[in-house]
Amino acid sequence: MRQMEFKMERPGLLKEGDAITVTEGVLPSNYYYTIDPSLAMSGNIPFRERMLAREGKVVSIVENARGFYVTAQFEE
Repeated sequence: MRQMEFKMERPGLLKEGDAITVTEGVLPSNYYYTIDPSLAMSGNIPFRERMLAREGKVVSIVENARGFYVTAQFEE
């Protein structure tokens, strides 16, 4: 199991237990992942930590002063 954190800009787009799919994006030295359809985005992930799974499940959503953070779990 692998967990990854995503930043969500608005509340209510996802809820705990939701099944999700992610799209991989490539930068010159990193990958990033977006929960489809553009609901939340991960931080930059180094090439050596590339995620292979594309389907997962939302395990928690936390609101803090900086916004909403979604933790998702993936089978790898």
